[in-house]
Amino acid sequence: MKPTLSRGSIRRRLLLSLLASAAVLAVAVYFVVMSVASQVAQQSQDSVLDASARSILDSARFVGGQISLDFPYSALSMLDGVVNERVFYAIRLEDEFLSGYADLPLPDGGRAAELGFFSAAFLGEEVRIASVQRFVATDVGQRLLQVSVAQTRMGQKQALAWISRTSMGIGFGFFLSSVLLAILVARSTIRPLDRLTVSVSRRGPKDLRPVAAPVPKEMVPLVTSLNSLMKRLKKSLTRSEDFIAEAAHRVRTPLAIVRTKAEIARHRTQDAATIAALSEMIHAIDDSSRTAGQLLDHAMVTFRLDDLAKHEVDLAQLVADTVERQRPVSELKAIRLAAPVLESFRLKGDPILLQNALLNVLDNAIKYSPEGTQVEVCVKADTEAAVLTVCDTGPGFPEDEIDTLTGRFTRGGNAGDVIGSGLGLTIAKEVLDAHGGSLRISNIAGVGGCVTFFFPSS
Repeated sequence: MKPTLSRGSIRRRLLLSLLASAAVLAVAVYFVVMSVASQVAQQSQDSVLDASARSILDSARFVGGQISLDFPYSALSMLDGVVNERVFYAIRLEDEFLSGYADLPLPDGGRAAELGFFSAAFLGEEVRIASVQRFVATDVGQRLLQVSVAQTRMGQKQALAWISRTSMGIGFGFFLSSVLLAILVARSTIRPLDRLTVSVSRRGPKDLRPVAAPVPKEMVPLVTSLNSLMKRLKKSLTRSEDFIAEAAHRVRTPLAIVRTKAEIARHRTQDAATIAALSEMIHAIDDSSRTAGQLLDHAMVTFRLDDLAKHEVDLAQLVADTVERQRPVSELKAIRLAAPVLESFRLKGDPILLQNALLNVLDNAIKYSPEGTQVEVCVKADTEAAVLTVCDTGPGFPEDEIDTLTGRFTRGGNAGDVIGSGLGLTIAKEVLDAHGGSLRISNIAGVGGCVTFFFPSS
């Protein structure tokens, strides 16, 4: 049988997709958090710088022909909250430098806007600068006073570094949580498919009932197609079994008529060649008739196995009835059919199938046993199981073929001219398998063959 091709696992694909999405989301969350934190930190620093510059600007007065500045304590103290930060300032009256750090950078164009924030390098460090301006009255008219306040960004960088580490930890924790959730989601999503797989795989080879279990709507087309396939397959099998049964039935009747006429013709003729030809014809008719009969039996067994009946069966009584039914057949060959031990054992099963299985094995035993010998049937039982044995005094089974004799249309190499179809042991094994039992074929040294039925307790 060609192996089933596998092109990856749906569970693995779903899990990888969820993990990839979680990783992308974790990275996105990290960058979003860092962007927001950076903006918030920048806005906080700008607000403090703006407030400091404006407090200095508000203290400016023109007194005695010059600008007087009274630095408020809060103007720079609010910038000293961060350890290791440095603060710089510069005050200009238009192009005239008044106080502070003369080389503190100005915005592009040399003049500050009404309110401007920018970053620059100063004294080897990166600083953030806030510049504000206002017109003040002087003895020469309105003049523009500019105040610039700068602060290093060491504290902001340290805060952002801490936020970055925290964000990475949160992102990693989020990813680990996403892994666990992805595993749970993948299992939960695939569970209906697993249940469907288990439900179908547990069925027997002839169980073609439609799948009726509820499934997610995405799986409805699959289940519908599966049910449609099983319906078509069941219909095809039913037609095949019906055809075999009908063919066997229709063939067996005319064969019986032909055999009767051939027997009559053989008794009336005196020609040796004609007698030999008619004898061969009768043998061939018997072979065909038996094959047709066993095909009919096999079709019936197959049909009943699809819906196995569960009745309480007394195994000892069933064996006794079957032996009595076969006794006339055995007496025609002067074979003694004995049942010395029939211990009581009750099981749940189909009595018709069980009797059919035993009839086929008994028929084989009678056919292969020489005239004047004995076929013995025994039932030995305890509370755990029962063993039914049918032993004959025939040629036995070829040792190298025992494992294959239960196959359809398989006959032993020592069958010779004995009429048979190779279905008797097949039917018996199928019946035993359906009842949870087993069948074993063996030889008794120097005596003959033995077929054993094992029945577990119900």
